[in-house]
Amino acid sequence: QVQLVESGGGLVQPGGSLRLSCAASGFTLGYTATGWFRQAPGKEREAILCISGSDEVVVFADSVKGRFAISRDIAKNSVSLQMNSLKPEDTAIYYCAAAGAPLCSDPFLTWGQGTQVTVPS
Repeated sequence: QVQLVESGGGLVQPGGSLRLSCAASGFTLGYTATGWFRQAPGKEREAILCISGSDEVVVFADSVKGRFAISRDIAKNSVSLQMNSLKPEDTAIYYCAAAGAPLCSDPFLTWGQGTQVTVPS
């Protein structure tokens, strides 16, 4: 069974930090493009960051540049999203997705269930 599961969401005060994890089962994230997305209430899903199969990082959302970082842990078969200097506008459900191919331009076919991140104002 191919599956992605996000964890680590919660409530954090403005300026705080949070680390999200995306664990894969049934397949290997290594050499596979894996991205983080988010969807705020009333807004369309937004691509944030992607790490390619060759560990190239692609920034889709300029608003997170310098604050968020994506990384891969081969041993744990997981991808993390480190979020720093969080703002209320970062409040959203965060999803990870795997392309099943090495490039961040490849279609994302496998999605996690999402985890809520709330930054109060």
